[in-house]
Amino acid sequence: MLANVQNALEQLWSHKLRSLLTVLGIIIAVTSTITVVGVIQGFTAYVSDFLQGLGTNAMWVWPQRPAGEAGKRLGRIELDERDLAAVETGCSALRRISPLVRRTSATLRYGREEISIPLEGTSAEYHPIRNLPVGTGRPFSVVDVERAHHVCVVGREILRKLNVDEGLVGQALLLDGQRFRVIGILEEKGSFLGDSQDNIVLIPYTLALKMYPATRRKLAFTAQAVSEKAVPEARSQITNLLRRRHVLAAYQPNDFNVLTQDEILETFNNLSLVATAVLAGIVGISLLVGGIGIMNVMLVSVTERTREIGLRKAVGARRRDILLQFLTEAVTLSLVGGGLGIALGHAFCSMASLHPRMVDVVVPWWAVALGFGISASTGVVFGLVPAAKAALLNPIDALRHE
Repeated sequence: MLANVQNALEQLWSHKLRSLLTVLGIIIAVTSTITVVGVIQGFTAYVSDFLQGLGTNAMWVWPQRPAGEAGKRLGRIELDERDLAAVETGCSALRRISPLVRRTSATLRYGREEISIPLEGTSAEYHPIRNLPVGTGRPFSVVDVERAHHVCVVGREILRKLNVDEGLVGQALLLDGQRFRVIGILEEKGSFLGDSQDNIVLIPYTLALKMYPATRRKLAFTAQAVSEKAVPEARSQITNLLRRRHVLAAYQPNDFNVLTQDEILETFNNLSLVATAVLAGIVGISLLVGGIGIMNVMLVSVTERTREIGLRKAVGARRRDILLQFLTEAVTLSLVGGGLGIALGHAFCSMASLHPRMVDVVVPWWAVALGFGISASTGVVFGLVPAAKAALLNPIDALRHE
């Protein structure tokens, strides 16, 4: 067997350019496999870490008109403080709940600086639900929320935009023309897909409702289940309670949306499946091209070495010896292509990781094993016909071949 491998490497080396062009399809297939698997694995880990950063067992609820005719036939789409109070008292699978009044763009002024920032009105429960610890200062108190105090908590990106340090705590700033005192600065959370999670200002939701009264009937909220296993039950309790409160018939769709962390991850996994399907198409076409190339080259090799085959048979080589020799050459050729593909895949993944907005791309060991498996299988499948042809040659006819 070792002699066959050595002979295969000698044949490959003696026809370097032809061998390289032959395995080009294998190289492309394995490179695509390694690169796409590495990127998907990196993004999966990245999204999982992001979801953990959003809080444990968290879910989000907001009013939403369903699509289609059924949605058009519904009345006003509303979600208010009474709904939230009912959810808080009537859903035993929930540990915490916090109203959420979100403004995508609010004007913040501090000294001569004026910036546009996203603003969220929340309660004291928002910090543990969203896993948003305060690094400097303090979070909202229950009194701050009940009395709608003009206080706020800011993210670290706000400090950078205003060119200030943690001395901002205790200072006053203007939010959409109203004066607020900064009582805390959130710990840094980093960014997700280039979007900073630290570019945010939190204020008591009671004050946010006064500032933006139109949101009173379009209130959203975030909640936390008592445990990971209780998330489906919590989702079901919220859905059933809100449907009863909104007097929705069995045939009518929900006039609100409930989103859990698992559903976000499922959406990402669906995107991964699409990417995997595209990968399978690329790999399949590349393997077909590479396999046909290997078969053609091996058939040419059999023709070129017909006299050699005849001599080997004349001195006692059996059919299976000839079959194994040429099959080993085909598999070796494929494995060399697979090795080059793995090296290129690693190189592409390393270059991708260097981009500042790219996730860390890590190639798992099983992807390398898969790459070698794909190349070896291709060599066996497409090398079998040329090897069989060589094994079945008549030694007398082979020796007469010119």
